[in-house]
Amino acid sequence: MLFITSCEKDEPDDPIIPNEQEVITTLNYTLTPESGTPIILSFRDLDGDGGNEPIISDGTLASGMSYIGSMELLNELEDPAEDITLEVAEEELEHQFFYETSFPTELSDVNIAYNDLDEEGNPIGLSTVLTTGEMGSGTITVTLRHEPNKDAAGVSSGDIANAGGETDIEVTFNVEIQ
Repeated sequence: MLFITSCEKDEPDDPIIPNEQEVITTLNYTLTPESGTPIILSFRDLDGDGGNEPIISDGTLASGMSYIGSMELLNELEDPAEDITLEVAEEELEHQFFYETSFPTELSDVNIAYNDLDEEGNPIGLSTVLTTGEMGSGTITVTLRHEPNKDAAGVSSGDIANAGGETDIEVTFNVEIQ
């Protein structure tokens, strides 16, 4: 017995509209301490891949502090700028931020915990709690994944290794703890 199946190409008038990847030109990770001035880790690349280098603003954090982190994503090629953060929040089941830190010692480490959940109880990462250790320097890498497998091993605790999905944006910031 032989079965033949065929997939039809979507016609322009089909009601199914694919979710195209958004353009993200700017990422602002604002870290607000319990008291004091917020620190903004910022990435801005108005011409995309190639061309001019992106502008990256690194940051200095106080040792032994907690910060509330909030993420902002923009497409500044639009006028006015399009707030992609709203789309990520609306499509919470299809997005997750991952925060990877690299510091030379455990004492100067930065720990980042999720402070928001999607409707199924999995992390999103638009809001975080960041705590610093002792003085030192290192990096924080922020990655936004589209359609990660949030049920895969370690993903709900922030391990990107088994997440899958597509990377919408990935930025590494240099961070000093003083």
